[in-house]
Amino acid sequence: MNSKIAVLFFCIALLSCKRGQNLNSTPEKKVNMSSNTSIPLMSGKEATIYTTASDTDLRLTQTGKVLFQAVKQPLENEVSVFVNPSKSFQTFIGIGGAITDASAEVFAELPPEKQEEFLTAYYDKEKGIGYSLCRTTIHSCDFSSGSYTYIEEGDKDLKTFSIEHDRAYKIPLIKKAIEVAGGKLLLYASPWSPPAFMKDNNNMLKGGKLLPAYFDAWALYYSKFIKAYEEEGMPIWGMGAA
Repeated sequence: MNSKIAVLFFCIALLSCKRGQNLNSTPEKKVNMSSNTSIPLMSGKEATIYTTASDTDLRLTQTGKVLFQAVKQPLENEVSVFVNPSKSFQTFIGIGGAITDASAEVFAELPPEKQEEFLTAYYDKEKGIGYSLCRTTIHSCDFSSGSYTYIEEGDKDLKTFSIEHDRAYKIPLIKKAIEVAGGKLLLYASPWSPPAFMKDNNNMLKGGKLLPAYFDAWALYYSKFIKAYEEEGMPIWGMGAA
């Protein structure tokens, strides 16, 4: 793990501190590094602290800077973060948010200047927070104004499959997000429910299970969705199950 990633982990850890702790009260607060190992120390490297806390004006607000420095075993009342640059775990791919029917419809109602402001704030890597992931839904979800699917009711062969519904709001927003993100935005999708007629309770909203008779049709539904989105210039990076 390089020093930049270690600093990032440190900043994330500090954000999880209990609200009420004054991160500015000790300007010379140090990050503890083990000094009794052969691990290359990060002494002198600086980390910037950003804090978000409820019931305050802090919203990803810069609240201080700290230095990495080798010290002895800290006291129990000292806030400490131990960093081992030679140890790594899972790969950190990125951070993102969901584009649902609800968010896309609200976005469409914003004036053009506010739309631009929104996209820049979330997806621009230089002027915003640079989201690199985006989740969307396969047909409707609980963030939709109504239930719908991409086929007509009872169409087991999926002859009526169409993503035309998404062209009104979801697809335009996703394309704009990809553009502002520099053309690279990992897109993954998941359904909330199969079509009602494929389930044992014939309902998209109240639980139920996929009937075995529709296993093949539901799998094909996934593949048709992926192909349709790819044809729109929105390749699907990952999928989730209902």
